[in-house]
Amino acid sequence: MFRRLPSVACLATAVAAVVSLPLQAAPKVALELVAEGLTSPVSIAPLPDGRALVVDQVGYVRLLRKGGGLEGEPALNFTNRLSVLNHGGFDERGFLCVTLHPGFVSNRRIFATYTAPKRATAPADWDCTLRLAEFRLPAAEPLRIDPESERVVLEIDKPYGNHNGARLAFGPDGFLYLSVGDGGNANDQGRRPEKGNAQDTFSLLGKVHRLDVNGAKPYDIPTDNPFVGGRGGRQEIFAYGLRNAWGLSFDRGGMHELFAADVGQNLFEEVDILVKGGNYGWALREGFHGFDPKAPNTPVDPGTRVGSRGEALFDPILEYRHPGPKKDPDALGISITGGYVYRGRALPQFTGHYIFADWTHNMALPQGQLIVAWRPTDGAARWKHEVIEVVQPVKWGAYVTAFGQDDDGELYVMTNGSNGLRPGAGRVWKLRPSE
Repeated sequence: MFRRLPSVACLATAVAAVVSLPLQAAPKVALELVAEGLTSPVSIAPLPDGRALVVDQVGYVRLLRKGGGLEGEPALNFTNRLSVLNHGGFDERGFLCVTLHPGFVSNRRIFATYTAPKRATAPADWDCTLRLAEFRLPAAEPLRIDPESERVVLEIDKPYGNHNGARLAFGPDGFLYLSVGDGGNANDQGRRPEKGNAQDTFSLLGKVHRLDVNGAKPYDIPTDNPFVGGRGGRQEIFAYGLRNAWGLSFDRGGMHELFAADVGQNLFEEVDILVKGGNYGWALREGFHGFDPKAPNTPVDPGTRVGSRGEALFDPILEYRHPGPKKDPDALGISITGGYVYRGRALPQFTGHYIFADWTHNMALPQGQLIVAWRPTDGAARWKHEVIEVVQPVKWGAYVTAFGQDDDGELYVMTNGSNGLRPGAGRVWKLRPSE
């Protein structure tokens, strides 16, 4: 099912640019069930031997066999190290992501994110700690990750339990990229009403960070990060002004752009292409619109175009609306789930297109939708997008929790049949041709 990627550091020169073309027909896919019996799968990391690690949000890393199906025993049981979860109900905390170091074949290094209990040094009324940690996966069978092999890389105090982000991706430069949500609560007002975390370049919340994890220290700072050398912010920051990037991925081909799917608040969901030092507007803007925390249900158009430091704000490449009282064909859902630019072979009509999803159209119902977006050939800045029809299984309906990509560029979608952490409702599917 999976094969190991070549070193990510080599992708920029090893993969030729591929131009994406407009869709020639209504987009359709079939979904092949490859794993079930999970609670809420949220991340996949392919192993060199064709198997893969699957993260279950409630605290397990499961081993997905090459031909499909899960091994009986977890590769890691981390349930006793997580912050307290709302089992059976909705919760954004837990074990959130895992990725392999580009040199995994020789060094066996794995990086993961999860929410740990609140640190003693955090304010008394804060909720939890977002933790980035490193583990080693021994080569001996059966594959097991020793919890005691954990080395903490970075910890971030969080005032609320939601808006964790915590997506991981190694870039073509060999550095590790980490998304972090704005800390939770509405309007990014939270514990910092004077500015908000996402616009505060001295806060690690509401950002994407870029870390060098290749040395002896837990991490070093890449020398070309935008705020290196006392230039007005935390040196870990790569991009900022993000609300809750639940999706972070590099295009394996083309220009190797970094895509972030940023979960919106009341009105709009968005996809951004991140550049070094870019400010993506939250909570000054939501999607292509100005945002007023005193009237979050009323877009402010055109709204401010500059950030808190006087810098120009970057627009997303696309947005879509939340459902409202009036029927709107572009009201696709309420919470974006980030995906990947497709570079596989099974679905050639999607080559160079960004495939992502919305978690659901209605909080109370499993109405997730797959979506495809592509760059216009006329040079327009806004990408076009369209819902992908799932033709098999016929009555497919689920909350879409995450995407995965194997070493051939084929895509996997993870789902939960419940809007909470209900055991047995989680599944993993592989995208297949519709005919």
